[in-house]
Amino acid sequence: MTTRLDYFNAAPEGIQILLEQENYLRTQFEQQQTLSIPLWELVKLRVSQINQCAFCIDMHSKDALKNSESEHRLIGLSAWRDMLLYSEEERAALHWAEVVTEGKAISEQDYTSTLNTFGEQGIVTLTLAINVY
Repeated sequence: MTTRLDYFNAAPEGIQILLEQENYLRTQFEQQQTLSIPLWELVKLRVSQINQCAFCIDMHSKDALKNSESEHRLIGLSAWRDMLLYSEEERAALHWAEVVTEGKAISEQDYTSTLNTFGEQGIVTLTLAINVY
């Protein structure tokens, strides 16, 4: 993949803010009982697929593989609803990622289901992570 623009040199302060946000999210996914780094990797990749960002898909799939995610699960991610490869928590997070990324009103059922799975702090962390990617 060819790089057209070096964002780090063009806007170092902006990139620094994004890196700090990334560090905050990593800490939250590591520390919260209902979240995990592997879950975060799946969410990042799924949101990148939805947004059709080739750079992001490339980066997040490599990151997921480095964090011990299987190629099989990554290949199946776009069809996660029809595959038995993902846990209930992963399914809840992937569903929430799709609902939030869609940009429409979130139904009470979707909100309540996600809240019951991840709690208030978890749903906020997930939503922040989704909106970064």
